[in-house]
Amino acid sequence: MESTLATLTSYGALILESIAVVVVFGGGVDAFIRLLAIIGQPTHGARKEVWRRFGTWLLLGLEFELAADIIRSVVSPDWQDIGELAAIAVIRTFLNYFLEKDLEHAQEGPVAGEAT
Repeated sequence: MESTLATLTSYGALILESIAVVVVFGGGVDAFIRLLAIIGQPTHGARKEVWRRFGTWLLLGLEFELAADIIRSVVSPDWQDIGELAAIAVIRTFLNYFLEKDLEHAQEGPVAGEAT
């Protein structure tokens, strides 16, 4: 029974990691195409919008990766697995937090008196 659960969780984590790759890759392709479309345009706002959109894709990809790591650690974890998961979760949480803060700041627009 435990080996069946281990196999299922392994496949589940692999599926989530695959989804993360597709999400980040698709977001990268989308960002690249949008950047090509705005070449020659002098607007900073257009580039910022591409960055915001790409950042959102990256956040989503990180969430899928964290879910895959959690699933992998469910079946018979030892202290090393738990420590690795904790380190990965902390790193990804910090990445998520700061990327999300950057996205919120970008959506607010420039602060009065700030150069764009």
